[in-house]
Amino acid sequence: MTDSIPQSDVDISASTILLVDDNAQNIELMQAFLEELPCSIQTASDGIEAIEKIERKIPDLLILDVMMPRMSGFEVCQKVKSQPSTRDIIVIMVTALNEVSDYERAVDCGTDEFITKPVNKLELLTRVRTLLELAVVKQGFKGE
Repeated sequence: MTDSIPQSDVDISASTILLVDDNAQNIELMQAFLEELPCSIQTASDGIEAIEKIERKIPDLLILDVMMPRMSGFEVCQKVKSQPSTRDIIVIMVTALNEVSDYERAVDCGTDEFITKPVNKLELLTRVRTLLELAVVKQGFKGE
C-alpha cells in the first residue's frame, strides 16, 4: 500500500494553507506531510500570529492546534468564523484532547473538521485535499 492519495481533476494549486501550532516540531511534521499537495503553506506559532496573517492574506484552509498560549485554537476558530470576510475559511482543528466536550466546543466555534494527535499523514492529506477540492468546486459554481 502506498502512502500517497489518488490525484483528482480539481486544481487546488492556487489554494493557501495556514498551519498554526505553538510546537515547532508539530509544524515541521505537518508541513512535511502537506508538501505532497500543490498548495502554498504558511505557518504561525500561535493564535495571535495566525489572526495577524489572516488579516494580511486570507488562507483557504486553516489547520489549528487547540492548546496554544495567548489565544487557543477554539478562540481563533470562533473569531474567524464570526467575521463575514473570513467565515468561509475551512478550519481543521488538531488536538491531543479526545474528550467529547472538546469536540462539542470545536463544533460550537465552527470547525469544519477535527483530527487527533498523533497526526496520521494519510488522514491529514486526504481531509485537506477533499476540503480544498470541495471549496474550489463551490467557488466554480458561484462564478458561473
